[in-house]
Amino acid sequence: MSDAACPWWAPPLLAVQFLTRIPVSATDRLSADAVQVGLRRAVGWFPLVGALVGSVTAAVAGAALQLWPAFVAVPLALIIEARLTGAFHEDAVADFCDAFGGGQSPEDVRRILKDSRIGSYGALGLMLAVGLRAALMVAVLMQLPLAVAALAIIASACFGRLVAVAVMLAVAPAPTGTGLAKDIAGEVTLRSFGFAVLTATPAILPFALGEPLRVAAAVLDATLFVFWFRAVLRRRIGGSTGDCLGFAAYAGQLLMLLAATALR
Repeated sequence: MSDAACPWWAPPLLAVQFLTRIPVSATDRLSADAVQVGLRRAVGWFPLVGALVGSVTAAVAGAALQLWPAFVAVPLALIIEARLTGAFHEDAVADFCDAFGGGQSPEDVRRILKDSRIGSYGALGLMLAVGLRAALMVAVLMQLPLAVAALAIIASACFGRLVAVAVMLAVAPAPTGTGLAKDIAGEVTLRSFGFAVLTATPAILPFALGEPLRVAAAVLDATLFVFWFRAVLRRRIGGSTGDCLGFAAYAGQLLMLLAATALR
């Protein structure tokens, strides 16, 4: 099936459907082939969907901050975000930490990645990842004016999804991979990544205009992370999986928030 057979409106809606729990009934009219084509093209819209999620998180945090201190407002915002996304990336973080922490051989790692149960590595990794993100968001809200803090939260959510697309470009799917990594990530090209950068710009640029050095530091750190992550994935399992991409997205959010709060 050619890309032309996929309606122009399908990729952004499929990106929303894939990354969130927002019901998108329009995609029900698409054929299975059109959905496959649309999902490959939807990758470029992932950062913009991340910005949408980040906007909701920032809005809830800002509203809750009017009634409660930041260390209460942030968990409330993260609860709403988890409901919005179905804890999509958090689940990936837990699975990744379980597999790469407890697996010895490539076969062990792949087997644990497919196991829906959570072990000690996954529980600890998820707790530390969410705890660090919450702490960084509290720091952002306490260190910056509310409007600037909101821009930082939105930029981090968008940036995380952009990092995931960068990993799709840099790392081929694992030989036995399934789902997103096998069906979609293997089709990501420089053009796809360029479009993802384009859709990320409206969400990241407002924060970058006020904090150019911090955003530049986040981009540099993310670039180093992608190269390091590529080496780890190729050595351990021969490529990426959906859980690896979800972990990369969460890492990208943390890198932007770390840059936003460092040395203030």
